[in-house]
Amino acid sequence: MSEYERIFIDGSWTASKSDRTIEVVNPSTEELIARVAGGASADVDLAVEAARRAWGTWSDLPAEERVAYLRELLRRLGEREDEFVTTITTDIGVPLKMARRLQFGLPMSILEGFTDTSSLPTDYEIGNSLITHEPIGVVGAITPWNYPLHQTMAKLAPALAAGCTVVLKPSEVTPLSIHLLADAIEEIELPPGVFNLISGTGEEVGAALAGHPDVDMISFTGSTRAGSLVAQLAGRGIKRISLELGGKSPNVILPDVSDLERVVKSGVGNCYLNSGQTCLALTRMLVHKSQYSDAVEIAAHTANRFTLGDPFDPGTKLGPLTSAAHRERVRNYIEVGIADGARLAAGGVDAPAGLDRGFFVRPTVFAHVDPAMRIAQEEIFGPVLCIMSYDDEQQAIEIANGTQYGLTAGVWSADDEHALRVARRLRAGQVDVNGGAFNPRAPFGGYKGSGVGRELGPLGVEEFMEVKAIQR
Repeated sequence: MSEYERIFIDGSWTASKSDRTIEVVNPSTEELIARVAGGASADVDLAVEAARRAWGTWSDLPAEERVAYLRELLRRLGEREDEFVTTITTDIGVPLKMARRLQFGLPMSILEGFTDTSSLPTDYEIGNSLITHEPIGVVGAITPWNYPLHQTMAKLAPALAAGCTVVLKPSEVTPLSIHLLADAIEEIELPPGVFNLISGTGEEVGAALAGHPDVDMISFTGSTRAGSLVAQLAGRGIKRISLELGGKSPNVILPDVSDLERVVKSGVGNCYLNSGQTCLALTRMLVHKSQYSDAVEIAAHTANRFTLGDPFDPGTKLGPLTSAAHRERVRNYIEVGIADGARLAAGGVDAPAGLDRGFFVRPTVFAHVDPAMRIAQEEIFGPVLCIMSYDDEQQAIEIANGTQYGLTAGVWSADDEHALRVARRLRAGQVDVNGGAFNPRAPFGGYKGSGVGRELGPLGVEEFMEVKAIQR
């Protein structure tokens, strides 16, 4: 049995109750690089039992002792940075520089934010009531394949800081960095049962975890469709759910911008982040009709300059998609866009020149996109940008808000106050004004079909806590 075919329960690596394994493929070369356990519901039972046993002692620890473990984990991960970055680049296909900055650097920033007690809620009084916060209990965490370490840390760090114990089901598509994380957790001697890892499919392990009667909360990140199924399973037990789901985020460029070229280039780069496999990507660019032709030309020229190839090559700007199945899904959406009458300004369904292996998709730009088209309404999750025109600001806001999603949005204007007024009218959990940087300590989550609850920062900790009122 290889190191990746084990699961981590009650403080030690062990064999799964199932003899199934799942192949892990390098998306850049299509070569088999590992196999992981295809866990079973019996594994979930054992992990939840271990987490339940550990919860009382862990939750009773002073908060300072709990975050001390997180400080030690931060140190251990930092010592293994190169190993993590190399593994992530191989497992996901993201270019090396991006793997270091985003896929590893961002979760480290998130973890660092929970290494002291300042993020934890404090008791307070209202009249004759003392308001306290208590850890909710055993948390089932289900994480996706696009940012495996980041999405895991966004759940694990605040849950542990709050005093919860965790059973983690990572994606079986990109699991290798999470096995390295479990190794590091073993090294810091976190008490047995506080953290447990079971690899496997969503249909088997994910469903068993979401519906388990001894799990107090499910924290899920993934597609809106899968999130709905998880919520149904969790709802049978009336357990807390936190869902970070899909997006179809608008990027509203107001006609008073002073440098259209810079703004459009920034928007293209945002859309193609992680090969477009980013829930918060600004995939719908809204441009005033007076600037529309120029914006399309700039976007197409920018897209054509993205270099695809080996993620370990310093010249590569865009890596592959993460799996063959997802590549076909994205290509299908490009075909749908063409069939529905959108104009292909850059990219397309053909394989990139010179790349015979790997799950690559050419960076694509669609013009003449009607807001009702499928490519404008449905999450594609690939390097596909849809550019739409609008007549006035009210129409821009209506188009921006006109999908089932509400995760993120962007607004650009020469007048910050004007941009802020528009940002307040957008139905999204986060809005970037004039390229505002992502803040890992601000609450993250969506409106409408983009989710329930918030991750990161103090509100992210509160998701893992119950509130009690004590009258006296």
